[in-house]
Amino acid sequence: MGALLKVTLLGVLLALLGERILNFCHRARFFKEVEPVDLPGCQLLKGIETGSEDIEILPNGLAFISSGLKSPNIKSFAPDKPGEILLLDLNDGGLTPAPLRISNGFDASSFNPHGISTYIDEEDGTVYLFVVNHPQLKSVIEIFRFVEEERSLVHLKSVKHELLHSVNDVLAVGPESFYATIDYYFSNDFMKAVEPFLGLMWTGVVYYSPGDVREVATGLYSGNGITISNDKQYIYASDVMGHTVNVFKKNKDWSLSSVKSVDVDILVDNLSVDPATGDIWMGGHPNGYKVSTYNPEDPPGSEVLRIQNIHSSHPIVTKVYANDGSVIQGSSCASVYKGQLLVGTVFHRALHCQLE
Repeated sequence: MGALLKVTLLGVLLALLGERILNFCHRARFFKEVEPVDLPGCQLLKGIETGSEDIEILPNGLAFISSGLKSPNIKSFAPDKPGEILLLDLNDGGLTPAPLRISNGFDASSFNPHGISTYIDEEDGTVYLFVVNHPQLKSVIEIFRFVEEERSLVHLKSVKHELLHSVNDVLAVGPESFYATIDYYFSNDFMKAVEPFLGLMWTGVVYYSPGDVREVATGLYSGNGITISNDKQYIYASDVMGHTVNVFKKNKDWSLSSVKSVDVDILVDNLSVDPATGDIWMGGHPNGYKVSTYNPEDPPGSEVLRIQNIHSSHPIVTKVYANDGSVIQGSSCASVYKGQLLVGTVFHRALHCQLE
């Protein structure tokens, strides 16, 4: 009886393991191929070779670009080079971003920027740039003040908290307050490696202000991009392993109430909102296996999607651009400005296309 019980338990464990592996492969889209969709007038930005993981465009057309992300799970073409924030003026047509100088006192040698967000003070017009930084692979939110005349960033504050142990992206909602997506529930390195196979929907969104830090949303496999509607009433957060864009109502106490989720059928990464139409734009990965196990002979592809009328009963999801990796690899974001589209990547280049 003892031997039979052991065999039975082993069989159950193997069956469970097999089911978890198959489920993970499905969620990571390991076997999906790209169906190309082209756009006219696309050009690669000059000088970007090590990623453009997130892009944030100001109302005046100045675009911040985070570049040089290092992570154990992704390719890096310059592993010994610190990350940086680039600035591109979409009004001059030059398509040549330049690195921003960061004030003294900030450790630029360990700068490892990920998601970014801007906040503009309504009273004096001050622009604050929030950056998810991963020095020594930890999570820190850096807050900078942008000095446009000098094309520089003044470092104001570094934010650390136990709830912010694995931050992917940030959404600034005040000079010192923000929402942040968490992409791993566990903080232990071994458990983080195992977590994707467990299929746990335990990550979500954390709200931070100097006097108030709390989890305000959960139920995501792996929280990723986050942005806000033009009327500031709704928060949109992506679930990369769930292939969804999730809509939350922002309450007066900064808590979030779940409204709906929209399936986009890709490993959706960062999100942005069209300031003119309210459409949601996103970069994403057709095949997670190709992103995590980089092969230059069979590189990861890129997809850019747009969601129209997300609050209606029938949102429209459109694939606007798709490439098999021959032009751009591992797209992570897409942002628009006056008929121009910028597409960023986790570790590769950046693309500019005309939409009109």
